[in-house]
Amino acid sequence: MKKAMIDVAYDILSSKDKALTFIELWNEVCQIAGFTKQQEEDNIAQLYSDLSLDDRFVCVKDNKWDLRERHTYHEVVVDTSDILIDEDNEDASDFDEEEESEKETSEEF
Repeated sequence: MKKAMIDVAYDILSSKDKALTFIELWNEVCQIAGFTKQQEEDNIAQLYSDLSLDDRFVCVKDNKWDLRERHTYHEVVVDTSDILIDEDNEDASDFDEEEESEKETSEEF
């Protein structure tokens, strides 16, 4: 039975002492899986999605991926409490654009 790409990626990172860029990891997965060029094109996005969703992996920086178990909580968690979202301005600008579009449409008729 063939292994899932994400499990192959886990095995690769487990055997390394460092994080790998996505492309490095992808190339090794392709080599182990024996993918054709078409299979590479068809599956690259799937592996990236799987890495992003699987809690065994973490993107550390510069699109380098590693095993979460090698990193502390503070290294891998982004503090979002300092991010400010000015929802009032976003809503107002969206409304202004819609209003302007409606004016242009009504002027055409």
